[in-house]
Amino acid sequence: MTLGLILLSVLIVSLVSLVGILTISMSGRKLKNIIFILISFAAGTMLGGAFFDLLPEAAEIEGILIADIFLYTLIGVIVFFLIESFIHLYHCHVGYHKPHEYRHKPIAYLSLIADGLHNFLDGIAIAISFLVGIEVGVAVTIAVILHEIPQEINDFSILIYGGFSNLKALGFNFLSALTAFIGALFAYFFSASMGGGLTAFLLAFSGGGFIYMSAANLIPEMHREAHFDKSVLQLIVLLLGIAIIFVITNFA
Repeated sequence: MTLGLILLSVLIVSLVSLVGILTISMSGRKLKNIIFILISFAAGTMLGGAFFDLLPEAAEIEGILIADIFLYTLIGVIVFFLIESFIHLYHCHVGYHKPHEYRHKPIAYLSLIADGLHNFLDGIAIAISFLVGIEVGVAVTIAVILHEIPQEINDFSILIYGGFSNLKALGFNFLSALTAFIGALFAYFFSASMGGGLTAFLLAFSGGGFIYMSAANLIPEMHREAHFDKSVLQLIVLLLGIAIIFVITNFA
């Protein structure tokens, strides 16, 4: 029964990834007109997710030093830099020598990797909470859903910005969400042997990935906007994304 509740909860959370379907009805021109706002929101939610959710959770694990969290975060930044460098090299080898000729921007693939890892961790959290008690499991599932709504809008926006079509972005985002099942099953069968050090590493590593994508890809893209009024709007949306994650992680 417990395993069934865990899998049902993970399925419900995974279906939140389809929130991007709300933009399917938009024309390509209309979506293009608001993409700069979506990118600002994505940058904000990524920074908020890293500094208000992932890193604090890693720091709260017993026996983990703050210095270790910084190290794991730095490893995440470096690994995501190497992954992006590999993607750039791959594109060059297959004949795409100029950034504007890429069929898909590297940020799209980085987002899928980071989101997959993040959903894997969500699956672990849901499974462990149900092993503690059904009431705890339901509460954690609701909290994850509230957290995932802005996160999935973020992920969908990045995939669209990265060159994916609406339907392709929706499909890949859903596939990435399914890694939560792997995390849930892993935690259910191996929770007794899963140490806090591994969980802390995964949390901080994922946080480092979020920081890298926001600082190296999304925020520089925001600087392309030359109009003052749009730049101010971008800043407001960036801060809104950060604020939403802060509220969800502290009061949800």
